[in-house]
Order: sequence, then structure tokens, then C-alpha cells
Amino acid sequence: MPDIHPDGVLPEPPSPVNAEYVEPSTTDVLRTGAKLAHLFALNVNQPFYLQRLSERAYFYGGGFYNTTFYVGDSGVLVLDPPEGQGENLLQAISQVTSLPVTAIAYSHGHADHMIGAPPILQAASEAGVAHVRIISSTQTVTKLELVKSSMPAPNETVSWPRGAFEFEGLTVELHGFERAAHADDSSILLLVQEEVAHLPDLINGDQPPFRRFGESENYLYYRPNVNQLGALDWKHLVGGHGNVGSKDDVRFINSFLDDLEAAVGKAMATVKFADVVDLAKYNNHAAVMIPWVTAISTAATNEMRPKYGDYYGFDITVPSNVEMVAESMIYYR
Repeated sequence: MPDIHPDGVLPEPPSPVNAEYVEPSTTDVLRTGAKLAHLFALNVNQPFYLQRLSERAYFYGGGFYNTTFYVGDSGVLVLDPPEGQGENLLQAISQVTSLPVTAIAYSHGHADHMIGAPPILQAASEAGVAHVRIISSTQTVTKLELVKSSMPAPNETVSWPRGAFEFEGLTVELHGFERAAHADDSSILLLVQEEVAHLPDLINGDQPPFRRFGESENYLYYRPNVNQLGALDWKHLVGGHGNVGSKDDVRFINSFLDDLEAAVGKAMATVKFADVVDLAKYNNHAAVMIPWVTAISTAATNEMRPKYGDYYGFDITVPSNVEMVAESMIYYR
């Protein structure tokens, strides 16, 4: 267990981008590159926390989820209301405005980033809002229909893979990926005037990639998708499950991937089948692949440990990421 300070706050893991840490503020606009202090403790000890990102956009966090909302002149736009956070999100919004939520936008069709919508829709109805816009890409609508989703359905669509919608003078651009990212309908929602990018489950600020690269469908497209995000014009990133992100985080992820690919390549060259495969033990051809990839994962993770071992989530996330890189190197030669 990590040491706990006398005040009960866990020490910060080292920042991979040498971030400046600040306490959350609903009034002070976050400086570019700054991060929220004691983020893990905030998620454990408080129902939610809130940070102003720009003139009208806010970073909401609670229960290890985070999302974005925008305060207009007549109503509020919420992006991806997270699981278990609908009521808390409404409380957070009430700290900065008395306006009701009049629009919700989905970046992709996974339920954990949509299921917070019902209490928000109920509150809007009670506030007299006759119609709440629920906006997604046409690709997400297709996905929701395919899986027979029970989530509140979009009533307004944006073209895929490029489109936009307006909300009270704010332009929200939708940037879908050419190849599947976290999901095949994942899209960046860019709040243009606020210079805020919203994209759950690709990268998160101040940490290496999450397990299996944010549960991406494969590794092959991961770096191009990270670079597509980085090429857009934004100052702050809301990544869905971590700290506020910046362009420094994009650069860190690319550097991390360089080192990870090198470590996996070295492990694949040095870990021999004969040393780890025992077909006599398992009457199954999976014994050829699985023990080898597992041994590569151990070797490459240890290779990365001196440089990255103290970063947030290293031992939990890196082994599964190594396995995905190794499989990609095996399949695409």
C-alpha cells in the first residue's frame, strides 16, 4: 500500500508531463497544461468535483468518470452523462447555473457513457423543458439499433465521420475515426470556441494508456487515432476517466508507444518458444501462443519498469497493452 499523508491524502504519482497541480475551482479557468491535484482521493472521498475549463465549459468528475458540460444563455449542453453520475452531475451544474439541461450529446454508443441521461431528462421535464435534444452521429445511431440499446435514443443526428451541430452559438464539431478507436463509432466532440476536446476512452491526462489501450478493439489503429486527436485545435481534453489532458499528454503517449514497441520487439526476439511452451502439459494448440505471449508480456513490462514503473496504473495496465502490441506484431509483418 502507498504511504498516506497525515491529512489522509494519497501522494501524487509522478506526472509524465511535469504537470502543475491545482485544486479544483468552479470560477478559475484552468491554465493550459495544469492538472487537478489528488485526483484519486477526490474520486474516492467526494461524490463529485468540478473544474472550469473555459468561459462556459466545465470538467466534471465523479466515481472515476469525467465528462464535459457547457453553459449557454438559455440552457446547458451535457456530453456523455456517465453511469451512476446523473444526480451528481445535476448537482454540479446547479453550482454554476440555474439553467436546465436542454441538450445531451453522445460521443459513442457504450452504455456507461449514456446511462446517466434518464435523471437529467427527468429534471429537464420537471423544469418545463418540452424537448431535450439528444444528439449523436449517424454511426452511433446505427450501432444502438444493432445492439437494441435501451438507452435514451438520439432524436437528432450528425453526419459521420465529419459533422457539426450548433448549441446557442457554440459550434460542436464531430470528428469520427477512419478506423475503430475505443469503438467503431467513437468520435471526438470538439467545442470549437471553448477549445475543449471531449473523447472518452482513448487517452487520459497524466497517465499511460489504460488497460488494452482504453479497451480499444485493436492496437493497429491506436497511434493514428491518438495523432488525429492531437492534430485538432484544442487546449483541454476531457478523456472520460482521468485528469484533464493537454497536447503534452499526446506527446507523452507517442513517446510511451515508441518505448513500448521497442520493449515488445526486444522481448519477442529473446523469449524463445522452447523456453515457455509445453505442449505435453496442455492437449490444446493454445499452449503454443498463450504462454509465449504471457512471457513476452512479463519481459517487456519489466523492460519498461525503470522508466515508467511509478506512473499511475503501470502494473495493472501495461501487461495487457504489451499483449496487444505483441499480437499486432505477430499478425502484421
